[in-house]
Amino acid sequence: MIQAGYMLKRVVRRPDWIHAAHVEDIYSVSGCVSESFTDYINHRKHNGYWLFNSPTPIEEIARERQLDISGMILFYYEVFETQFDEDTRTWSKFEPEKDFHTKVETPELMQLMGFDVTTFSVGTSPECSPLSCNDLAARIAVNKHCLFDSFDQARHALECGKFDGLEPGPFRIFCVHTVGADLWPSHRPSG
Repeated sequence: MIQAGYMLKRVVRRPDWIHAAHVEDIYSVSGCVSESFTDYINHRKHNGYWLFNSPTPIEEIARERQLDISGMILFYYEVFETQFDEDTRTWSKFEPEKDFHTKVETPELMQLMGFDVTTFSVGTSPECSPLSCNDLAARIAVNKHCLFDSFDQARHALECGKFDGLEPGPFRIFCVHTVGADLWPSHRPSG
């Protein structure tokens, strides 16, 4: 897995239209259900994976825009080094966009939450996570965060056609972590 970066998100409880009753909340990489903290692209502080190299630029943007980020969750992502094309049934290499500096800091405290599969038809930012966006979680085994428990489950689901026809690919597999509060100073409890 390759270090891809950080994102701060407004995690939401499972919407009624996602029919996987055991899913509690949505930790997807895409922002379709649990949205990113703001529309950050025009700030041009993201890296070549369209995430952030550290929590610092996220805090800078939040401060500049006077955003209330309390209650949001900081995620750290790693991405599998190849992406899957459902039409050709092949895996191919991809790289971060060269116009943006990519040097991701590894968090000191993180907790693995699971694995997501996300579309990249434009090849820039994460687009859709079919487990949540297309209610695939109702037909496939996922954990309470609407993620696969293992990389092998995610890879197998792609290769055996579970994602075929849901969204335009290619598809990338992400390892999803939450980040500890000591790396995220604005989230430390006061007192």
